[in-house]
Amino acid sequence: MGVKGFVEGGIASIVAGCSTHPLDLLKVRMQLQGESSPAPAAAHSVRPALAFQSGPHSIHLPGPTPPKAGLVSVGIKIVKQEGVAALYSGVSATVLRQTLYSTTRMGLYDILKQKWTDPTSGNMPLMKKITAGLIAGGIGAAVGNPADVAMVRMQADGRLPADQRRNYKSVGDAIKTMVRSEGVTSLWRGSSLTVNRAMVVTASQLASYDQIKETVVEKGIMKDGLGTHVTASFAAGFVAAVASNPVDVIKTRVMNMKEGAYSGAIDCFLKTVKAEGPMALYKGFIPTIARQGPFTVVLFVTLEQVRKLLKDF
Repeated sequence: MGVKGFVEGGIASIVAGCSTHPLDLLKVRMQLQGESSPAPAAAHSVRPALAFQSGPHSIHLPGPTPPKAGLVSVGIKIVKQEGVAALYSGVSATVLRQTLYSTTRMGLYDILKQKWTDPTSGNMPLMKKITAGLIAGGIGAAVGNPADVAMVRMQADGRLPADQRRNYKSVGDAIKTMVRSEGVTSLWRGSSLTVNRAMVVTASQLASYDQIKETVVEKGIMKDGLGTHVTASFAAGFVAAVASNPVDVIKTRVMNMKEGAYSGAIDCFLKTVKAEGPMALYKGFIPTIARQGPFTVVLFVTLEQVRKLLKDF
C-alpha cells in the first residue's frame, strides 16, 4: 500500500511539473531580477568637473538600473532572444526533480496520512496534516536537491552573457559538471533553503488541499468530484505560494550564485532586503501564483484519476 502512494504521487507530480515548466522558468528569471551582477562591466567612469588629469581622480558611477519586467514581457523577451524552446530550458532537471523530490514527499505524506487518520471518522486533524507535510517535504527536498540546483541553473542560464553561461546539455551533464568543477557538496548548495521551502510548500499545499476538500464535502457545498478537486487545488496552490515565495527567492539566488556572491542564506537575505527592499522577497509572485495554481490543480486532479486507475492494485 505504501509503495502505491509513491507511484501515484510520482506520476501526478511529473505530469504537473512538465505541464507548468515554462511558468516555473519565468518565476526563476523574475526572482533574479535586480540581483547585483558579479561583473562590474556596467560601471563607467567620469572625471570631476575641475579635474585636469586622468587617473586616480576619476569617479566611478554605477550603470543605470534596468527596469523590472513583468511576467508577459519576460516571456516575450525570452522567446525573442532565445527562442520558444528556451521556455523548456531545464525540463530534464524538472523530470528528475519531480521523480526524486515529489515522489518522496507524496509517498511519505500518504504513509503518514494512513497512520494518523482517525479510523472512526476517517479524517486526520489539521495539525497532524501539517506535521505530516513538514516531515514529508523536508525528506523529499533533501533527496531531490541535486536536481533542484541543476534546474535553477539551467533555467537561469539564458539571462547571462554568452561567455558566462554554463551551457549544461542536460541534467546529467549539469550534475557531472558541478561535481567535477565545484565538488560533490555543490549538489546540496542551498539545501537548507530547499528543505525549508519544501516543508512550507508540502505542509501548506497538501494539508490545505485535504482540509478544504473534506470541509467542502462534509458541509455539502459540493460532492467529491472534479469540481471539488479543482476548487481545493486552486485554494491550496494560493496558500502554498503565499507561504513559500520569500524562501523560494533566496533559494533561487543562492543556488544560481557565482562563487563568493553570498556567504549563505542569511547573507543573501540581508543583501537582498538591503539592496532591493523587503518586497524583493515576493519577486516572481505573479508567476508563482500562475504556476502554483495550475501545478496544484494538475497535480491533484491527476492524482485522483491515477488513484482510481490503480485502486485495484
